[in-house]
Amino acid sequence: MEIPKHVLTKIIDNAIIEDFGSFGDLTSQSLENKFNQITALITSNQEGILSGLKCAEMSFKKLDEKINFNSKLKDGDPVKVNSVIASITGNALSILSVERTALNFLGHMSGIASQTSEYVNLISHTNTKILSTRKTSPGLRVIEKYAVQCGGGYNHRFGLDYGVLIKDNHIKVANGITNAVKNIERNIPYLSNMEVEVDTIEQFEECQKLGIQNILLDNMGPEKIKECMNINRNNSILEASGGINLNNIKEIAETGVDYISIGRLTHSFTSLDVSLHIA
Repeated sequence: MEIPKHVLTKIIDNAIIEDFGSFGDLTSQSLENKFNQITALITSNQEGILSGLKCAEMSFKKLDEKINFNSKLKDGDPVKVNSVIASITGNALSILSVERTALNFLGHMSGIASQTSEYVNLISHTNTKILSTRKTSPGLRVIEKYAVQCGGGYNHRFGLDYGVLIKDNHIKVANGITNAVKNIERNIPYLSNMEVEVDTIEQFEECQKLGIQNILLDNMGPEKIKECMNINRNNSILEASGGINLNNIKEIAETGVDYISIGRLTHSFTSLDVSLHIA
């Protein structure tokens, strides 16, 4: 997945505007040696998986195109404590002013990639794939879903227009799964994918009768998932979701379910601790 440059530019512009406010970096602007040429190193204080190098580089170059940003690693690479991630050469004012914005992107995205990698590694002996969800930071979805991929995961819908997912509230409004499916089938494009969320065996059976090919098993434990798999006459693609964490993902993946979607990949991660030091 490559994030379009114009999308990244908008995200980075907003981040810099947020940090600079009306008057810019008052501290760095006051230094006598602010235009001296310096070299700085970005290093990691933790082990993890790297993501966000392009965002960091574009943040520096947004303020000063003459800055030289030299990556020592690439997105998706493992990073160790004290690893040098990148070196930056340019005038002191430019580097100091953008330091925090660049590190925020790098730490944020690497935190997501690192956590995703933990989940992926725990179920690497199975064929189950890890999916992200739409539980993302407003305005940052594209970079967060990119970070999931850097950690070895895959992405569910990017937005509401990426496919049909009939969830519990849609089912309640429509007065049942069958009504919801029939209503939506009449109004969506022919090639649109449809998935239905179920939380009982009875709802799963109803989906089987309707010929639904993608079914989300919501908050079902391993035994219920196995029961659904045993009565999956249509060979529907099954996705487990809800309440999944590092302690139970292995058991759920070992049921043979096709996908596991995990909201905490992008809403409950810890940013990777990265720093910038003047060489």
